[in-house]
Amino acid sequence: MASNATVQLGHGSGGTMMRRLIDEVFLEAFDAPELHAGDDAGIAPLPPTGRIALSTDTFVVTPHTFPGGDIGRLAVCGTVNDVATSGARVRYLSCGFVIEEGFPLDDLRRICASMAAAAREAHVAIITGDTKVVERGGADGIYINTAGVGEVPEGVALSGAACRPGDAVLVSGTLGDHGIAVMSVREGLAFSTDIESDAAPLNGLIADVLAAAPHARCFRDPTRGGLASTLNEFAVASGVEIELDEAAIPVRPAVRAACDMLGYDPLQVANEGKMVAVVPANEAEPALAAMRANRYGADAAIIGTVREAAPTGPAVLVRTPWGSSRILDMLVGEQLPRIC
Repeated sequence: MASNATVQLGHGSGGTMMRRLIDEVFLEAFDAPELHAGDDAGIAPLPPTGRIALSTDTFVVTPHTFPGGDIGRLAVCGTVNDVATSGARVRYLSCGFVIEEGFPLDDLRRICASMAAAAREAHVAIITGDTKVVERGGADGIYINTAGVGEVPEGVALSGAACRPGDAVLVSGTLGDHGIAVMSVREGLAFSTDIESDAAPLNGLIADVLAAAPHARCFRDPTRGGLASTLNEFAVASGVEIELDEAAIPVRPAVRAACDMLGYDPLQVANEGKMVAVVPANEAEPALAAMRANRYGADAAIIGTVREAAPTGPAVLVRTPWGSSRILDMLVGEQLPRIC
């Protein structure tokens, strides 16, 4: 295919053009035996435990490329992380593409190469996929759906409903990086310091934390709605109050400044390479050490404590450096559209 070629409606027809697209773009990038078999389904063995974790997500971010990543890396990392929050060992991914007629093939190749690199880093295989081509104006260039399957080890049962008073709340690094990175490109904003997306596969980090803190209650990647939505979901599911120490929450100065300028709360801004964990208090320091030893957890911190819920019900409170407290609500409405 010529370097200046674009995706045509015929590439989704099921005929020879589609066969060439699959062979020269997708199979070249995603080199798995199950894909080369050419069957309609990728066959993989069931785990000995008999339990699997399954998650799916669709990625529509615009622009498709942004500082620190692109829609391809996002699609792999997002689904890997969703499956990994269950404590599962992530094994396999599927990917489905909805591509607009006229989308540059070189851009498609770059996105697929990014997906393949992220999958290799996460030690997962892309074993099946699908391609649809729609007319011009029918999509914003490209949308990607990924589904992931993982093996849940014996004895692992993580849940947002498992938080208990006295537990510690940890986060694996600085918050708000992804949402502000995407917004800066979309709106043409320039900051004195480069802000990059944190998109990363965190299945290895979760495995490290579980090894150090085997009684961990739950994990969650704070994507849309950020830390605020994640912790409010935990509080409601567990019937508890969560108190955060604002001074302990890691936020890059450039991200904080951007949020101040745009009127955003960094605790409500999306992340794509951070993980929230709730663990028993006596396992908090080992969990923190495990996070910080991982390449994606250098800025990890213990940021809060789980408490008995007040008579008013479950809530998330933030203790300010001045000794006062404020309620941290879930995000209402759409703060940053199309960030994943």
